[in-house]
Order: sequence, then C-alpha cells, then structure tokens
Amino acid sequence: MKTKRILSAVMALTMVMGMVSCGDSAKEESKSGKSVRGFEATNGADAGGEMKNEARSADVEGISGETAEAEMCDDAGEAPDAAGEKSKTADADGFFGDAADAELAFDGFADDEGEGGTADKPAAEPEKEIPAPGQLTAGVWNDNNNWSFFANLVNSETISFPSFGIDPRERVAVTLKGDDGEPIANAKVKLLSSEGSSLWSAVTDRQGRAYLFSYGRAANQVEAEFGGEKQTFEVDMKGGSGDEQSAKKVTDNSVELTFKGHNGDKGSSDAQVMFIVDTTGSMCDELLFLQSEFSSLVKEVGSDGIEYAVNFYRDEGDDYVTKCSDFTTDVEKLSSLLMSESADGGGDIPEAVGTVMQESIIDNGAWKDGTVKIAFMIFDAPPHDEAAEQVESAVRAAAEKGIKLVPIVSSNSDRETELFGRAAAITTGGDYVFLTDDSGIGDSHLDPIVGDYEVEKLYDIIVRLISEYRD
Repeated sequence: MKTKRILSAVMALTMVMGMVSCGDSAKEESKSGKSVRGFEATNGADAGGEMKNEARSADVEGISGETAEAEMCDDAGEAPDAAGEKSKTADADGFFGDAADAELAFDGFADDEGEGGTADKPAAEPEKEIPAPGQLTAGVWNDNNNWSFFANLVNSETISFPSFGIDPRERVAVTLKGDDGEPIANAKVKLLSSEGSSLWSAVTDRQGRAYLFSYGRAANQVEAEFGGEKQTFEVDMKGGSGDEQSAKKVTDNSVELTFKGHNGDKGSSDAQVMFIVDTTGSMCDELLFLQSEFSSLVKEVGSDGIEYAVNFYRDEGDDYVTKCSDFTTDVEKLSSLLMSESADGGGDIPEAVGTVMQESIIDNGAWKDGTVKIAFMIFDAPPHDEAAEQVESAVRAAAEKGIKLVPIVSSNSDRETELFGRAAAITTGGDYVFLTDDSGIGDSHLDPIVGDYEVEKLYDIIVRLISEYRD
C-alpha cells in the first residue's frame, strides 16, 4: 500500500541521517594545507626492494580538526561540516542546503489522506544533521602516466600480477593522430597477434590515447578503425614473445600512429558517468558521507551533455546482490537513489564485484558509441576468487567499449584490493583513487604503494577527473 511505502521511505531516510561524533584526534596542520605522500622507487633492478615512506602529516584545506573527528553508524548525533559548523537539513532534492524549515518532500512522500495527515501517520522524528559534502580526503595515482615507477615495482617483485585475471604488464600505449598531427578520438584499435588474431581491443580517448595488452603472447601489429576505414600498423614489440619468463616483466611499448587520409577529430564531450557502489555493512561510515559527496558533485557538474547511473551491490545471501539503474539526466532521481540506500550485509571479505561488473559493463547495452564513458567503482573489498574470469571479461569489455574504470578504494581494504583496482584502472585508461585517513572519517585506510601524491578532497578529485576525461 502507498502508506506503507511512505513509512518505509521515511524510516530509510531517518536511518541515513543518524550519526555521532566519535573519531580520532585531529590531523596536524601543515603550512601548505596539503600533504604529499608516497613511496620512492629508483630505476635500478632493486627499485622496490626498500621503499621509503615520505608521508608528512597535514590538513587538507577546509578539513578542520573538529571535522576530522566526525563518524557515523552508531548512536544519533551531529557532525560538523568542513567549516566547523553544523550542516543543514536535507532539502527536497536530497542536497544539503540552508533551509531552516526543510521538509522531506521527495516524490511519493505525500500521505494518502491529503495534507492534513491521519492518526496512523508516525510522529515526526526530530531533525537530525547530515554531513556536509567535501569532507572525505583522497589521493589519486595513474600508473599509465608513471610507467617506469610501475615497472620497477613489478620487476622487483614488490607487487605482482595478474590480479583476478587482469594482467597489465605487457602494454602497448597507442597515440593515434590525423595527418594534421591532431588526436583522433573514438577510433577502435586492436593489438593483433603474429597469427592475426585480436589480443586486446580499446577505443582512443579525446587525446587519441588507448592502451593495449598482449598477455604474454607475441604481437607485432596494431589495427585502427576510424570513419569506416581500417589501417594496420607494424609495431616493433619489446616482450610479448610468448616466453614465460619474459611475460613476468613489465615492458614499455609506446607508439604514435598517423591515420592517413584523415585529420584529427576529438569527437563529442558528451559523457556517461556511472557510480558502482559497494553497500555492504563495512561501507557504513563512507556511504553516509558518499551520499553527501556525490549528490552535491552531480549537482555541481550538472547534466548538460551528461547522463548518470548509480548501481549498488552486496553479496550472495544479502537482501540483494545487485541493484542497477538506467542512465538518466534527472539529477534529483539520482540523488534520491543515493540517499535511499543504506549499508548492510556482507560478512566475509570478498563481495559480488564480478556480478555487478557483468551487469554494469558487459550486459548493459545503454553505453553509447562516441561518448566519454566513466565508471567510478567505490568499494573496500576484492571480488571472489571464483569470479576472476568474469572480472577479467568485464575489464576487457570496458576497454573495448571505451569505458574508463576509476576505482575509489575505501577503508579497511588490503593489498589485494589495491592491486585489483590498479589493474582495472591501467587496462581501461582510468585513474586509481584511494581514500586517506586525513579526514578522520571511517576506519584506517591502506597506504598504497605509489609515488608522491597530494592529499585532496575526494569531491575535488571526482569533479576534476570528469572534466579532464571530457577535455
């Protein structure tokens, strides 16, 4: 009945808005307002043998010591916003404004009996504060842009691959340009084996770049298709000989190709942006803040030329395994979907990552040719081991469709989760994003084995990446 749906919606929103302040000590303030962290790796064979942690404690601009103590998922309470003041109540869109008399006016929240209400309508709950956006802190790392560093880590056996079937070690970085030297976007490129079979397929981005992977097989050609025409290029490959020992090392093959008879074409900046969110119980702290972060950033980025989708997942035996939605330009609808979700279930460490990737990437026919395609994966646990083939197939499909996978790894993750995220980002041309402890939100976050990076607001990173991929 409609009344029951109303009660359920109100209860769900009330649960989402509950929180307490119960965190750790505030972070030490730096002069610059940003901290730079990372590991060093030399260019020698022992590059990864001894890693030096250069982490320096610092606040991120706008993250006060008081804010650093905010945590949720326990008793009711209040959390300060980034300026140290209490955040306001939720407005009708699920965004967080200054409305002093805010009422919960999401679609479907009117009662069956009209404005006056009825005796069976529950008494109004006291208004509870929800966190303001811009509090989560994170770093971002791009292995494709730091290939020598990545090669040193792998070749010194500091980290190892494949990860859940994904093997980024033997890469061919392709830049495709026209006769005028300008990049060609949305060209389909393939790495061909010596027998002419396709080893990996990808789509060039707006900079004309694409990444292809040989998986230890001998390869010597790249095929490019653009404007209904195909051209084949000979490539002098390092590695990729099919030799087992060679396949364990990272190789660097970078080629710039000119597609004859065509000038550069950057294509459209129209975009499809998907959020794939782990909603198991361990994501409780992050999810409440993520609902604030992403609702606001979607409102800031806007829907001009952008479609959004939000997909949730848990694991087998939970209330649901996946909960997927269609792409939409309706920002309010997306906000409502995010705000109505809660964290529950899970129990073991691996989650249904393979299943949600299958449904979001392989089975989803709504990804459009010619658009900038981004899938932000927000999670804290790896896939199940038995899902490795499914995961690898989904990553291949993402590369073939031109979908950049951008992992956002949350608290309590382990090295296995990091390497899975980095492999997915490398092979699809995305960036690897990881939350940090600087906000004081949630449990501890794993220090990734990467070079120097700036601690920033996650909000800023997401907005910037969307902008950069569309540039």
